[in-house]
Amino acid sequence: MMSEFIVNTPQHDRQSPLRWILSHLSRHKRLIMVMFIGALGNAALAAFVPIMIGIAFDAVIADPPDLRLVGQTAVAIVISQTVRAGLQFGRNFTSAVIGERLERDMREELYASLLGKSMTFHDMQPVGDTMARATNDVHELNLMLNPGINLVVGSANFMMMPVLLAGRYHEQLLLAPIFFVVTYLLALIRYLNVLNPITDRVRLAFGLMNSRLAEVIDGIEMVKGAAQESQEISLFADHAGEYRDAAVAQGRVEARFLPLLLLGITQAVGFTHALWLSRIGEIAVGDVVAYMGLLALFGFPTFISLMAYSRVSLGLAGARRILALLKTETLLDENAGGYHQELTGQIEFERVTFGYVDGVDVLRDISFTVEPGQTAAIVGQTGAGKSSVAKLVNRTYDARDGRVLVDGVDVRDWNLAALRQQISFIEQDIFLFSRTVAENIAFGDPNASQTMIERAARDAQAHEFIMHFKDGYDTVIGERGVTLSGGQRQRLALARAFLARPHILILDDSTSAVDSATEDQIQQAIVQAAANQTTILITHRLSQIRWADVVVVLRQGRLAAVGSHDTLMADSPAYRRIFEQYEAIGGDGG
Repeated sequence: MMSEFIVNTPQHDRQSPLRWILSHLSRHKRLIMVMFIGALGNAALAAFVPIMIGIAFDAVIADPPDLRLVGQTAVAIVISQTVRAGLQFGRNFTSAVIGERLERDMREELYASLLGKSMTFHDMQPVGDTMARATNDVHELNLMLNPGINLVVGSANFMMMPVLLAGRYHEQLLLAPIFFVVTYLLALIRYLNVLNPITDRVRLAFGLMNSRLAEVIDGIEMVKGAAQESQEISLFADHAGEYRDAAVAQGRVEARFLPLLLLGITQAVGFTHALWLSRIGEIAVGDVVAYMGLLALFGFPTFISLMAYSRVSLGLAGARRILALLKTETLLDENAGGYHQELTGQIEFERVTFGYVDGVDVLRDISFTVEPGQTAAIVGQTGAGKSSVAKLVNRTYDARDGRVLVDGVDVRDWNLAALRQQISFIEQDIFLFSRTVAENIAFGDPNASQTMIERAARDAQAHEFIMHFKDGYDTVIGERGVTLSGGQRQRLALARAFLARPHILILDDSTSAVDSATEDQIQQAIVQAAANQTTILITHRLSQIRWADVVVVLRQGRLAAVGSHDTLMADSPAYRRIFEQYEAIGGDGG
């Protein structure tokens, strides 16, 4: 499968949810063996108790009573249950360890896979649903193993004991245990067939509810600005109601589970049969007592089956949702063996056509060249495709037709990491992490020294406002930089780009939120940096357009003109119209 990023992790079988889970569990064979031995020993020693009680019962009613034998059975029960406690602890402990490791490994696998998906995938996949799968659905797999599978394995061993041991009293007494096991399995198969689609519905409803929550929280400023809190509460209530309805439907199926009735029938039939055999002298009274104790072992699989198998079904539903993300194809590949050199910064578009969705072209037949060290300004009306041009350079997206070349090499032939590490892209919607100021600036170069960080901040005109913070560069900023003004976020993004020392710097209207005086200072820093790099400016600032070596004019997704500012002013009516419009709205920031 193609991926923009591949981490060296063990490869797992993704052909089906069950095979995927088993491929993860195969890494913990010793722990699984301990869990199974603990479950078998626990069930065997649980069955030992009614056998000893039956022996003791016969010893008590004997004439004379054999009190010595009664004492021996009591000691045997105490010793056996002490050993049983240790085995049960080992079973529960190992299943808990396996469950936690399973959750950790699957979450890491999903996280690495999400990082490797293309922007097309992330554009179409709701963040809230992704978060639901990465947190709750993965945790359901932990709960599926512990207590789910742990109890299923334990109950399976408890069901074996009456079938294995009832025949020691009389072969006819096998009928009741066999009846229970057969009918229990048939009821279980029917139960799971009905339950599985409902648990799928439960997990889907939870994902939709979580998506709505994440979307509204992310757009809370819009909700409050439009005074739409009541409407959003109503919409969220609808999703919460769908989740409730799915959970209630699951409860209805669980309420109709038959094994409790089957247990009553089995015990009634078994007790009647055993009494009859005792009356005709085939078995002793103590054997009847022991036999009923063995049948009582069916109570464990009966009473835990509701919870255990619903946990298994929910876990498989979660696995199906996680696997759907893991198996989603991405359109980009990291091309690990691709071109890997220090670039000089030449950019060339050859008849490029591109669209975010099939059938809708954002760019059509675009061709132009930017030489190393040049500064290119991309101008045009809103929606002309300016940002799309920039996102093709660092291969955030791939051209549908034509080629984008960097240093004469098709970007698809570059090693993706090598290409992107040499390109800095500052978008309009600047993202900052909820980390310290210094960590945000050094995001592209984690090994940068404090001196380097401060130098980059000074170049971006950010040092002064950073030092006004109480903790300076150690100040933790809010998620997405919400504690900063727009101008401060832009300057931190510029500092991050300057520190990375890229060979290609792309600025997508990155000084729109700063005043003219600050912009002039930032532009001087950009000019200094541009001496050693190729720079692409997507801007409506007239001063930046005049400064550019090459101006690329876009109109409705097509190339209207290419050339220097002076040449285009003389020869391109389309450029003159755009330039005059920028002047009319105060394009120099006035």
